Amino acid sequence: MIAVRGLSKTFGGRPVVDGLDLHVAAGEIYGFLGPNGAGKTTTVKMLTGLLRPTAGTAKVCGFDVQTQTLEAKRRLGLVPDEPFVYPKLTGAEFLRLTGDLYEVPLEVQRRRIPELLEMFELTHAAGELLETYSHGMRQKTVLAGVLLHEPKALLLDEPLVGLDPKSAKMAKEIFKTMASRGCAIFMCTHVLEIAERICDRIGIILGGKLVAEGTLSDLRANAKTGGGALEDIFLNLTGGAEYASLLKNL
Repeated sequence: MIAVRGLSKTFGGRPVVDGLDLHVAAGEIYGFLGPNGAGKTTTVKMLTGLLRPTAGTAKVCGFDVQTQTLEAKRRLGLVPDEPFVYPKLTGAEFLRLTGDLYEVPLEVQRRRIPELLEMFELTHAAGELLETYSHGMRQKTVLAGVLLHEPKALLLDEPLVGLDPKSAKMAKEIFKTMASRGCAIFMCTHVLEIAERICDRIGIILGGKLVAEGTLSDLRANAKTGGGALEDIFLNLTGGAEYASLLKNL
């Protein structure tokens, strides 16, 4: 459902993403981990067509993101770390706009939008302008919009930032449900516990390169990763182990 081959992006002569190869199958949740500046968000932007790669290809459901942009985007959903909404629309208007853009039938919108507003506890604010919403409320509105058009592939860039514990738990259950229905989910997160609990496979990027990939069992069995919990594996691969050791000795 998501296929990346030799994907690279260079800024000012410096490679930010360097020859990335990965795939996410239907029904799979793939965790994409890395320290700040490793190339995670740049990868997401290339997958959505927001950035043109310097080299390589990215495909969604078999459609090339650069040459078959509309067909790829029809099947794609995005939840960024900073939710983009139109501030002068109400919550309900934003969802109707989303439904129209993705050609969701009007009768489906009329049924699903009230259901989604209630699910995310936004019914009381449905008629209020989005500029009055908190960060968490905007994030829930974006999540509702994704569910409305039911994408075949979903990109998540720190999707739980700003959500309260109840909403975060619900979002995780939603992602697992979407995967069970065949959606391919590509999730960037700094919260290793979430990746450990809900991801089927994990890729770790450092300096624009994929330095490890596989199930948690695969990563533990790989001598280069050092084994242990995902946090230990991540720190060992990304050079954070020495800092963890120093902290323990304080």
